[in-house]
Amino acid sequence: MAGRIHQFSAIAFVESLQLRQLAPSFPRARVTPHYLYQTIESGGGIYIYPFGAVVTYDVTSERRESELARLHQVRPGLTTQVVREDYSVLEDPSCQTGIRDGLLQVDRLTPPRAGVVALTVAQSAAMEYYERIVDQLFDRAGRLVERLEKRGTVQLQTRPLHRFIGEAISTRTEVLSVLHLLDKPDETWEDPAMDRIYDDLRAEFDLGDRFQALELKLRSVQESLELLLDVARDRRLVLLEAAIVVLIVVELLLSLMRMK
Repeated sequence: MAGRIHQFSAIAFVESLQLRQLAPSFPRARVTPHYLYQTIESGGGIYIYPFGAVVTYDVTSERRESELARLHQVRPGLTTQVVREDYSVLEDPSCQTGIRDGLLQVDRLTPPRAGVVALTVAQSAAMEYYERIVDQLFDRAGRLVERLEKRGTVQLQTRPLHRFIGEAISTRTEVLSVLHLLDKPDETWEDPAMDRIYDDLRAEFDLGDRFQALELKLRSVQESLELLLDVARDRRLVLLEAAIVVLIVVELLLSLMRMK
């Protein structure tokens, strides 16, 4: 195949990244509110995004590991549980811009176009991380509902349920905060080809449908937890009313015994 293949590699961490904190360790980097970018001597570059994703392109595996090691030094405590995603782009002057057989083909891979590709690959990697978290919440909520279906009730202790609800709300807030990841980059307004590249890549990675699926699962988890909490409250109220009735009966019996 004629032309040059550009390799993009994305890594998504659990933690967010503060770009201003990282900037002193990348003195030659360009820092914007949305990303930190530094060119590599070999001609490639590295993008760091605040939502916890790092993308390198046209960088050897050894240099990539070196840059990641520097990142770990600047940002101690980064988890080792990461999501990795790779994508290739064919640059060939004879090509018409578009995706064919899962491969993006462009006539020229300019730095702005490379930035659009890097952002989309970073979005996909970050989305996969959130999909894992939401799937875990969905499975846990499903087990609780299954228990309710079999036993017709829930456990009396509501504190674990409250913690689960707090975790689900926190996750939902975090996931919804990545909505801006799906916003079209400003660079796409300057180059019609970049606009097409972004739309094609977004469709290739199925970002829109994946995000909708996340929202549906989170909504299902929320509705299930609300149902479980209502059942738990009703059970506690019934027990409370039963205790009050017992106390009243005991009081009446004691009053009758005194009268005798």
